[in-house]
Amino acid sequence: MSGTILPPKSDINWQQVASPQLYASKSSNNTFGEIVQETLALTKRLFIQLQRRPSTLFAGIIQPVMWLVLFGALFQNAPKGIFGSTTNYGQFLAAGIIVFTAFAGALNAGLPVMFDREFGFLNRLLVAPLASRFSIVFASAIFIISQSLLQTAVIIGAASFLGAGLPNAAGLSAIVLIVFALALGVTALSLGLAFTLPGHIELIAVIFVSTLPMLFASTALAPLSFMPTWLQTIATLNPLSYAIEPIRYLYTHSNWGLNSVVMQSFWGDVTFGGALLVLVGFAIVALLSIQPRLRRTLS
Repeated sequence: MSGTILPPKSDINWQQVASPQLYASKSSNNTFGEIVQETLALTKRLFIQLQRRPSTLFAGIIQPVMWLVLFGALFQNAPKGIFGSTTNYGQFLAAGIIVFTAFAGALNAGLPVMFDREFGFLNRLLVAPLASRFSIVFASAIFIISQSLLQTAVIIGAASFLGAGLPNAAGLSAIVLIVFALALGVTALSLGLAFTLPGHIELIAVIFVSTLPMLFASTALAPLSFMPTWLQTIATLNPLSYAIEPIRYLYTHSNWGLNSVVMQSFWGDVTFGGALLVLVGFAIVALLSIQPRLRRTLS
């Protein structure tokens, strides 16, 4: 007789033998469900941490409102028309505050991961039997983007109360899309830095060094026409400007479309749809750029 020894009948997965394609499909569905469950659990952990330290959320909401009040009052007597088609500086500033708040919050996305690295919790996750270690990244992205959208809603409400007006329903939906794309790209870069830099001191240094230059080298506080030529060139290359100008256009135009011109750069007019493509492209490039590092760390 042949020397082949069959395993006991109880050890044979007859479902896999009878229908391997169906078994593979169910296995794939189970894996996807486990990834979703892991991501939700890790996201819940981040929200529990936020609940225990609500001062961080309050500070992230109060600070942009203070910017609106103080900067709006600073330029409230500026001649009308000096800030384009906006009726007052508060309306002009609202778009910049929305975008800069989302940018600053997303730039801090890597700090919780960095602290998990330093306290050893990340190592525990890496040795745990997770269906996918990328659920760690997914959870951080969901947490930060949720915060950014909450801050955006508060800023829009505060700006409306201060006289900036309110975009229509389609405009509000477009603002959500713009903030989502920008926050996703910046969050990806921050998480990439969290897995690359040696400690939180270095990450905080990068955040401090990049925050103010990105703000002042954009159209958040002043229009392009106010800037010298060299700064105009930098501002039209800054991703923040491609988020600020479409939102600002929504505040001043109830009728808008993808072909609406929102910014005039040194190479030509930038349309609403073109600005959205730049933001989506920025997010895709950011996600792709961190893939090699994430695979080395999480695989």
